[in-house]
Amino acid sequence: MPATRTDSSTWAQQCPLCGQRNGCAVAQGLPAAQCWCITADIDPKALQRLAPAERGQRCICPACGRAEPDPGARPNRGD
Repeated sequence: MPATRTDSSTWAQQCPLCGQRNGCAVAQGLPAAQCWCITADIDPKALQRLAPAERGQRCICPACGRAEPDPGARPNRGD
């Protein structure tokens, strides 16, 4: 059964995009400075995928926060 807002501990620790654990330090009762997202480059497009009601309320996981490769970019072949 998916977590609901009534189960706030579990709800806060789940990525709203994929449902996996988000690794949020704050949701685990740790200082925000210990969170993975403090030093990560998070793709702004990933944050835009959040429902408006969840923005600023729930954290995404590292996998969902990674930038998607640009399909138009040329691969680096070492030329």
